Amino acid sequence: MNWDDVRIFLAVARAGQILGAAKRLGVNHATVARRLTALEDDINTKLLTRRTNGCELTHAGEEFLLSAERMEAEMLSARSALGDADVSISGSVRIGAPDGFGVSFLAPRIATLTARYPDLKIQLVPVPRSFSLSRREADIAITVDRPDQGRLVAKKLVDYTLCLYASRSYLAAHPAPRTVEDLSGHRLVGYVDDLVISPSLNYAPEITRDWRPTFEISSAIGQVEAVKAGAGIGILHTFIAREHPDLVPVLPERTIQRSYWLAYHESVRTLRRITAVSSFISDLVNAETGRFT
Repeated sequence: MNWDDVRIFLAVARAGQILGAAKRLGVNHATVARRLTALEDDINTKLLTRRTNGCELTHAGEEFLLSAERMEAEMLSARSALGDADVSISGSVRIGAPDGFGVSFLAPRIATLTARYPDLKIQLVPVPRSFSLSRREADIAITVDRPDQGRLVAKKLVDYTLCLYASRSYLAAHPAPRTVEDLSGHRLVGYVDDLVISPSLNYAPEITRDWRPTFEISSAIGQVEAVKAGAGIGILHTFIAREHPDLVPVLPERTIQRSYWLAYHESVRTLRRITAVSSFISDLVNAETGRFT
């Protein structure tokens, strides 16, 4: 069995299409298709169903994917041990993160990392509704739940809190609520229910079951901006709201707690660029833990 053919199979399985895998590998799509056929002929098994709109793993392909990832992990580990790969901190690392953490906390601090490692390229992308580390949609993921599927390395980063906030201009025009029941008489800013990526982010019922927003935004940053502009009272991340003096806590005894987790696929655990970036993120959070609660 040719390892290069296996590597190409992994790329196609993760991209879900031959063209996408070819772009990622930097080779012609016809070459990718030919090498896939060679691999299937070599093991006498159909691994992928090829369609005009992409590729789907067969049952045998799903089983082979697990073996291929173990082969990849062993290959990376061996090359790293021999000093033949990833000796310097270089290459690309894609970080998938919720916009609250990624944009408000991580993005302003990434310059320190890239200054430390000039040959390292960081890509920061939002965590979408459906997300897979196994398919390499990101190298490192920041999640709001502990990952429980796949061969992942995961660690808890930090607990964070959310509280009710309103702008000073809004409170000047509307008396601040004194009880949770008073919220029914206010304009509320909330999230879009059917776009919530995790049940743990459906946190409004912990404030009140009668939470009825007049303005719904799927972005945590967008909710902050709307509340700042006087659109109403919203449930905001404390570590973001504290950066805006115009935002005032409302009913501060009503606090919601959640956690951020950091995860990456087991097969990349020996890559120095992955461990360097994950350690950098952990160190950042540890140095500023008080900001999150």
